[in-house]
Amino acid sequence: MPHQRSSGRLNLPFVGICTFGKNPYVEDWDKIDADVAVLGAPFDLGTQWRSGARFGPRGIREASTLFSFGHAGAYDHEDDVTYLPAEATRIVDLGDADIVHTDTMKSHANIEYGVRKILAANALSVVLGGDHSVNIPCINAFDGEEPIHIVQIDAHLDFVDERHGVRYGHGNPMRRAAEKPYVTGLTQLGIRNVSSTAKEGYEDPRRYGSDILSVRQFRKLGVDGVLARVPEGARYYVTIDIDGFDPSVAPGTGTPSHGGFHYYEMLEFLDGLAQRGTIVGLDLVEVAPDYDPTGSTTTLAAQLLMNVIGRILHYR
Repeated sequence: MPHQRSSGRLNLPFVGICTFGKNPYVEDWDKIDADVAVLGAPFDLGTQWRSGARFGPRGIREASTLFSFGHAGAYDHEDDVTYLPAEATRIVDLGDADIVHTDTMKSHANIEYGVRKILAANALSVVLGGDHSVNIPCINAFDGEEPIHIVQIDAHLDFVDERHGVRYGHGNPMRRAAEKPYVTGLTQLGIRNVSSTAKEGYEDPRRYGSDILSVRQFRKLGVDGVLARVPEGARYYVTIDIDGFDPSVAPGTGTPSHGGFHYYEMLEFLDGLAQRGTIVGLDLVEVAPDYDPTGSTTTLAAQLLMNVIGRILHYR
């Protein structure tokens, strides 16, 4: 099939409205009929350093228009697979959860409401952050679901119980997740370098059964070796902090940390994860477009999401 639309408008990437991948927009969240539903969570009041991730969903959507494949889908000659073929792909964009400035709990509640609507429609929830605190309401929404194992891609543990009275900021989500009875464990990948976590900060997640690997440890084990450490056949929730990637490819984030992942090693890992069990939810957070005038960070985020969604649907 030629890589072009066979009928209708040409609809080139730089034309039209920037929904995720130029997929249909669904305003009524009681009428979600799709395999995948994308929800923006433009909240960044949980940040401890540089803000700006509130513009992440908008930036990722704009970048994703580059990967709006029309009727042809995306052919990968290495895999000999056409991912996201139009005739078998149902992705919708729900727009954004309503964010109330300075009100963390109300904003989080609105995000949770959106994710619950997605799960009620039996669709894969894909949330565009926002800072990493938006993961908290995402995980809250799974309380009526079967147990999940969380796979985190990140430079930082984000396992602080409380700091300065704050329990729901972007340093807390993995701790809040680990406390849930339906979260069976965590795999935390990319943790590295000088960070806000003291030595005793690593003891808490390990007491909860977390498996923590740095980028160098990940590379020493290799993709297959790391996948072997993740419980097989489980239901996985994947949370990707863009600072898990190296700033050379993703500088547009509030807390960049050198020594991070590159694109293909993480795509290969997530491809393997989609085959090892079932990815039931996904968020990508901490993209702050204004720190990257090249647009590389939003492009990386959009490309990774498109490819991971394509693989999840393919392996189903």
